[in-house]
Amino acid sequence: MSSSKHFINDATALVNSALYSATLLNPSLALDPLNKVIYRRPSAADTTQKVSLISGGGSGHEPSFSSMVGTGLLSAAVAGTIFASPSAEQVRAAIMGRVPNNSPDESDKDRGVLVTVMNYTGDVLNFGLAVEKARAAGVNVEMVVVGDDVGVGRAKAGKVGRRGIAGTVLVHKIAGALAAQGRGLSEVVKVARLVADNLVSVGASLGHVHVPGRKVDGMEGGLKTGEVEIGMGIHNEAGSERDVLELGELVRKMLNQLLDQGDEDRAFLTVNSNEVVLLVNNLGGVSVLEMGGIVAEVNAQLEKGYGIKPVRILSGTFMTSLNGLGFSISLLNVVNTDIGGPSMVELLDYPCEATGWSAPVSKQTWEARNTATRDQDPTIESEVRRSGLKINPEASQAALMRGLESVIAAEPEVTRFDTVVGDGDCGIGLKRGAEAILAHLQSKPLSGDAVSDVASIVPVVEMAMDGTSGALYAIFLNSLVGALRSQPQGEMTSKVWAAALKQSCEALSKYTPARPGDRTLVDALYPFVEVLDKTGDVKQAAEVAQEAAAKTKGMKASLGRTVYIGGSGFEEVPDPGAWGLAKLFTGLAGISKPDEDWEQI
Repeated sequence: MSSSKHFINDATALVNSALYSATLLNPSLALDPLNKVIYRRPSAADTTQKVSLISGGGSGHEPSFSSMVGTGLLSAAVAGTIFASPSAEQVRAAIMGRVPNNSPDESDKDRGVLVTVMNYTGDVLNFGLAVEKARAAGVNVEMVVVGDDVGVGRAKAGKVGRRGIAGTVLVHKIAGALAAQGRGLSEVVKVARLVADNLVSVGASLGHVHVPGRKVDGMEGGLKTGEVEIGMGIHNEAGSERDVLELGELVRKMLNQLLDQGDEDRAFLTVNSNEVVLLVNNLGGVSVLEMGGIVAEVNAQLEKGYGIKPVRILSGTFMTSLNGLGFSISLLNVVNTDIGGPSMVELLDYPCEATGWSAPVSKQTWEARNTATRDQDPTIESEVRRSGLKINPEASQAALMRGLESVIAAEPEVTRFDTVVGDGDCGIGLKRGAEAILAHLQSKPLSGDAVSDVASIVPVVEMAMDGTSGALYAIFLNSLVGALRSQPQGEMTSKVWAAALKQSCEALSKYTPARPGDRTLVDALYPFVEVLDKTGDVKQAAEVAQEAAAKTKGMKASLGRTVYIGGSGFEEVPDPGAWGLAKLFTGLAGISKPDEDWEQI
C-alpha cells in the first residue's frame, strides 16, 4: 500500500527494481544485482574503445547514474542506497570485473579505467579506496572528482570544497564521447578534468524531498509556502539563503552566484570564452511546461545581463533529487582541449545511446542557426465584406461593453463555482475573453454593420479563450456570422437577432451533444434565444437565462469535466459556464442583479 508520498515504500526493493528496469529500457545493459552495478554488455566496441568510464553514487538521482550507461557515455554505474554512497567493494567489483580494459598491461598505458565521482565525502572515500585497490592489483585507473556547485561558498565549504551536482553529467558526456572515439586514458582524463574545472552550477528548490520508507510527518527544516532555498544540495543540504522570490529575481540571484567576479566567496570561474554551454536541470518535480518557462528566463537574463548567448542549451531531467521541486543551472566554459582533436562542443554533440541523456538536436541543426520563418497571412479574409444589416453602433457598443464588464465582475464567483465542480479555470477564461473584446472595441469601435462587427470579434475570442468553452464560443460566433449574412438587409431587430441566434444554436449542436438539462452553458443559451425569438424582449430573455442558470444547481452533469470529477459539488453550486453566460446576457440587457447573492435568485 502506498503512503501519502510514494507508491513504493521499501527503499531496498525500490532501488533493486529500478536498477533492473534500466536493463529493460536498454537491452545493451546488464545488472550485477549483488553489487548494484549497471554495465554495458560485452560487444564489438570493446576492441576499439581503450578507456572504460565508471561513475555512481547514492540512488535517488536518476537518471544519473544508471541511465547514463550506454554506448558513447558511461561503461558502468555503481548504485548505493538512497542518498548514500555505494561501498568500496561495490566500486572495486565494477572496476575489476564489469568493464573491459582493466587487465594489468604495462605495455599499453592508453588502456584503462576512468572513475568519476561527485565531491561528497562518502563517495570520494569509497570510490577512492576502490581505485587504490584496483591500482594495487595493477589496473591502470584514474579518478576525477567533480565539484561544480557554487551554492555554498569557499568560507562555508572549507576544506571539503564544492559539492558535485548536475553539471557532472557534462563531464560524463564529453569524456564518454572521447573514449568512444578510441582515445587513450591520459587524454580522456585530461579533458574530463578540463570540463570539471570550467564548470559551475547552482540549484534552487521550493521544498525538501522525502525518502521512501522514512517517516513522512515531522520533517525538519522544511520551507514555508512560497519560500525558495537558493543553493540547496541534491540531498536536502542547506543552501545560501531562503526567500520568497518571483522567478525573475530568483534566476538573477542564481546567475549572480555563478558569474559575479566580485563575489570572492563564489568566483570559482571566469567565463572568458565566446562559447558557453547552458544546462537547466529538473530536480525531479517541476513540470515540463514550467521548465520551459525557466529556460526562457535564464536564457534571456544571460544575454541581457552578461552578453552570453549559449552555443548549446540543454534542458531536461539529468540529475534529480528524487521528486525535488526545484531546478539547477549549470554553465560550462568551453575551452581548448589541446589534444589535437574534437572540441568540447563536438564531444557534447557526439551520438550516444543512453536513456538518461536527452539532447536529440543534432550538431548540424545547432550550427545552422536557421532564422527563416513563414510569413504567409493565415487569415481567411483580412476584411469581412459588409452586409447591409444595420445596427446603432453607439448603443450596441454600450450594451456589449456592459455585458462584458458584467462577465469580468462575475469572475470570482464563477471561479469559486468551477473550483467546486471543475478545475477552477472557467472564470479566468471568461474574464480573459471579455477583457480582450473590450480592448478590441476600444481600438476598433463597432462600425454599424452587424456582420463585419461580429466577424471582427471572432478572432479575438479564438485567440484569447482556450479550452472547451473557448471552442464552443468560437464555433457559435463563426456560425453567427454566416447566419447573419443570410438575413435580409435592413435595420437589425430583436427578431432578426433571434433568427440568426437560432441558426447558430443549430450549428453548435452539430459539434456538441450538449442540450438543456446537461448542465453546460447551453442551459443559459437556449432559453435566452427561445424567449428572445418569442418576445423580442432582451431584458425578459436575459432574466429567463439567469433563472435557468440558477436552476443548474443540483442538476447532475452529463458532459464536461464535472462528469469525471464526480462528487456532490453539483448540488452546491450552479454550472459555472451557464452562470458566466447569463451574466453576459443580464449585462447586455442592463439588469442590475450582479450584486445579489446567486442563491437568492
